[in-house]
Amino acid sequence: MRVILFCHSLVSDWNHGNAHFLRGICSELLARGHEVGVYEPADAWSVANLLAEHGESALRAFARAYPHLRSHRYARGELDLDRALAGADLVLVHEWNGHDLVRRIGLHRKAHPHYRLLFHDTHHRSVTEPQAMAAYDLRHYDGVLAFGSVIRDLYRRHGWCERAWTWHEAADTRMFRPQPAAGGRRGLVWIGNWGDGERTAELHEFLLEPVRALGLAARVHGVRYPGHALQSLREAGIDYGGWLPNHEAPRVFAQHAVTVHVPRRPYVQALPGIPTIRVFEALACGIPLVSAPWDDCEGLFEPGADFLVARDGREMREHLRAVLADPALARSLASHGLRTIQARHSCARRVDELLAIYAELAPPRQPAREAPA
Repeated sequence: MRVILFCHSLVSDWNHGNAHFLRGICSELLARGHEVGVYEPADAWSVANLLAEHGESALRAFARAYPHLRSHRYARGELDLDRALAGADLVLVHEWNGHDLVRRIGLHRKAHPHYRLLFHDTHHRSVTEPQAMAAYDLRHYDGVLAFGSVIRDLYRRHGWCERAWTWHEAADTRMFRPQPAAGGRRGLVWIGNWGDGERTAELHEFLLEPVRALGLAARVHGVRYPGHALQSLREAGIDYGGWLPNHEAPRVFAQHAVTVHVPRRPYVQALPGIPTIRVFEALACGIPLVSAPWDDCEGLFEPGADFLVARDGREMREHLRAVLADPALARSLASHGLRTIQARHSCARRVDELLAIYAELAPPRQPAREAPA
């Protein structure tokens, strides 16, 4: 089968978590013998920021980590859809693509109904920017892949697309797996971006203050940390490591004894059931995790067994202290979380789900034959 993906970027994960999932999906499809083509704009903002901060060496590091993955980087306005989609069986279009390209691909699907076409939504804009999402022309798409049931239901309720499925993100277990802890595990690590104020108060309550109060050795990796955030890290005694290539996260998790999950406010308040992909990846690496509150209304995990949940900063301090002081508790959380990922939340499982959706769709319409003369 020939699968084509249009995304913001595959080669850069600078402030772009969707690249994590797509790399795993593409790797799994290729491992099963499918043909995969990926298209991304040459001027993608994630790539531009990555190059500005780290130069071409960052892209070379991606190529070394994923030698089997390739991406066609096209100039806007010069993408030949007839060539890109020739022989396609399944096409996925991510929601970070521009409205015009989404519309053009839909019109191409209308004129060439030999493939199935799905829109892929992995963001909170369906709630925070509904006008922007409503402006996507999905009339000729076969449906939407939403990374949470609440988003799936929004597409149906608003009539943005007739069919929609829940397709959660997951861990690429080829890349994310437990690694030996050379030199032992110590302290706390958090890998995440500061963002646009969507969780500033939460980061102080569930990360900075507990680390400061407990006097923990701690390290933070991520981008878009403004000056006041860096100052807050210093005051809490936290080492700031800057951007971390996502393929290096398993090595960093292996050096630390615990990590935390601090969800962004839109997901807690309006989009329950959707964790960040970092939860899947951390558990896949076998590191104990303590989470700030979020509603796992879809039953993805078993809170208390896969990870501990802290209702406030006081409980976060208590849970972190317990995990770091009790090796048996740490081992239990790590092993249970790892088993859950391997059984339910790997990219291999998500490819199974994708292929089931592909098979579920009605056979593509065939062009009407001309009546004989």
